[in-house]
Amino acid sequence: MIEVVGLTKKYGSNVAVNNISFSIEKGEIVGFLGPNGAGKSTTMNIISGYLSATSGSVKINGFDVLDDPLEARRCIGYLPELPPLYLDMTVNEYLRFVYNLKKVRHKGREMHISEVCHLVGIDHVRNRIVGNLSKGYKQRVGLAQALIGDPEVLILDEPTVGLDPNQIIEIRNMIRALGKERTIILSTHILPEVNAVCERVLMINGGNIVANDRTENITEQVASTKEYIARIEGAPETISALLRTIDGVRSVKVQKEGEPGAYDYLLSSDENADIRKTLVLELAKREIAVLSFQPVSASLEDAFSELTRNKKEDA
Repeated sequence: MIEVVGLTKKYGSNVAVNNISFSIEKGEIVGFLGPNGAGKSTTMNIISGYLSATSGSVKINGFDVLDDPLEARRCIGYLPELPPLYLDMTVNEYLRFVYNLKKVRHKGREMHISEVCHLVGIDHVRNRIVGNLSKGYKQRVGLAQALIGDPEVLILDEPTVGLDPNQIIEIRNMIRALGKERTIILSTHILPEVNAVCERVLMINGGNIVANDRTENITEQVASTKEYIARIEGAPETISALLRTIDGVRSVKVQKEGEPGAYDYLLSSDENADIRKTLVLELAKREIAVLSFQPVSASLEDAFSELTRNKKEDA
């Protein structure tokens, strides 16, 4: 659905995007991450046709953004961080304006606008002035304008910024539902949002793609140690001392009393070491019960920090 090949954008001697390539299949929800100044917004603006590239190509559903810009743009719905709303219009007036501006060809205007309003949950505010709506409803109206014309690709830039927790959950659920029939690029600095919504992560730093994989695979790549949470019966002083004698265990931290007489321990080992079998056997010899044992994954925040750290240090 989206194919980016050798994309480069230069501003004089400054290279904002450096020969990047990636593809996104139909029906994928992909998180597009990067620190400020990484080239993320530039890339999205090129994909959406708002900005030209220095070199390389972008195709949307087979249409080249440079050679066939009108057809490529018909395939895209774009919600920027600040939705492009006319605050003195009613919701109906604004969406009619967007419909006419996009020159939608395949549906009756009023029926199509009604479908979009129902989809994003703004039926009951259609006759209200946009400027009088809450932040959450303005964001929904912005999403509605992106959906006018039934685009196959949605590009959403910080769609939940400034919303309260309940509104964030509503927008996340909406994005999941929309992703069943559309390809979605979600750009956000709220990393738990990516975990909650996205199937894959593209991470850009210094104009280069530094990660392109499923979230769980990216977090595994940056982990230099393996960590586990073990719940073990016995006095914490005795158990801690015993755990530190087991081969492969790098560190032991007592967490809390998980249940009467049993404490949780955070254990770390070298990346290539597997301490599980050795630990359980050693404790079994001493008739010490291991009630639970589970790995702790690195977070997306850890991965983001690790993959963008070098560029920050260079700067």
